[in-house]
Amino acid sequence: MVLGMLCRLRVIRILEAPVSVVRAVPLPDHALLAEYRRAGAFTDCYCTELAADVGLPQYVEAFYTTWLFKLERWIIGWAVHLPSTDREAAELGMASAAKFAAWTVEARTESQLLLCDVQQRTRSWLMLEHAGRPDGTTTLYFGSAIVPMVDSRTGERRLSGGFRALLGFHKLYSRALLATARTRLQA
Repeated sequence: MVLGMLCRLRVIRILEAPVSVVRAVPLPDHALLAEYRRAGAFTDCYCTELAADVGLPQYVEAFYTTWLFKLERWIIGWAVHLPSTDREAAELGMASAAKFAAWTVEARTESQLLLCDVQQRTRSWLMLEHAGRPDGTTTLYFGSAIVPMVDSRTGERRLSGGFRALLGFHKLYSRALLATARTRLQA
């Protein structure tokens, strides 16, 4: 019981922290995720500042090896039999792997990574910008796209009711993921 309370307090603290270090911002036009916004998909974008000079390989590895994302990886491994390891996360970051857990690389540049899930319904996107800052600060971005489904009755493209119901959680979870990656990179 005490362990459960401590775990909940840690989760609450981690989920509250992003409010101050992560902010929702408009998706940059040059983002690999922007084509989905233009096509009518739901997209979001969050960013945070990091007082360090990091590259995309370090950011990708840090993001996918945080304790919070490891929970998601465990669920994916258990539920859909697509396990993953920290080593595979590092290989994804170094561009020596094109698959990771439930995702495949859709596009990559020196500063961005766009992943597509196995059902091709969602996209996950990471980007960083240095902008030649003399203080070595890096801006970390994270965003998602949800591709709308075609309603067989109306022919309209729309988001599923399940996704709409979970949108509030998705926003909080996205902020927490980016905040924990930032914390990991600062360590």
